[in-house]
Amino acid sequence: AMILIFGGIGSIVGFRQFIKTKFGKRLFDKYKMKVPIFGKLSHNIAVARFSRTLATLLTSGVPILQSLETVAHAIDNETFTDVIMGARARVREGDPIGEPLEKSGMFPPMVIQMITIGEETGALDAMLGKVADFYESEVEMQLQSLAAALEPILIVMLGVIVGFIVIALFMPLIAIVSQLSGGGE
Repeated sequence: AMILIFGGIGSIVGFRQFIKTKFGKRLFDKYKMKVPIFGKLSHNIAVARFSRTLATLLTSGVPILQSLETVAHAIDNETFTDVIMGARARVREGDPIGEPLEKSGMFPPMVIQMITIGEETGALDAMLGKVADFYESEVEMQLQSLAAALEPILIVMLGVIVGFIVIALFMPLIAIVSQLSGGGE
């Protein structure tokens, strides 16, 4: 039992230390976006955070290169950080921002189209604000549906725990009653 306890604690501490390294964080972030239920949620959160932060910085008058660098460090996902920094390098060379983001495959086509339209019309901050609004509402709906799906599971688990406690309390009482009724004969 002690080996299992110390092994479990050691595994948790080792995993936390591993994801503190750059390679571990990068690997964990890539895996995090491929997990069946939470992967899409994590991806949508990153896209919403990218859009909202970049829109806010551009609205405030921060230059695009500095804005992209700030956004890359604001997103807590190394995969997105690499893509954004690559896009920043391409923008510095004179390319539009939509092309490197599209080539990365990390951004949905709608986001790329909105960014491209925003660049062409000169209203990139407004378009990014609309993208952020859409993805924030998408994340909110995903969280609500996840909570609705987890609620019955939690109720069943709570019922099992309460049932176990009730059985654990009544088993000694039943044993005592059976001994008293059997001992009196």
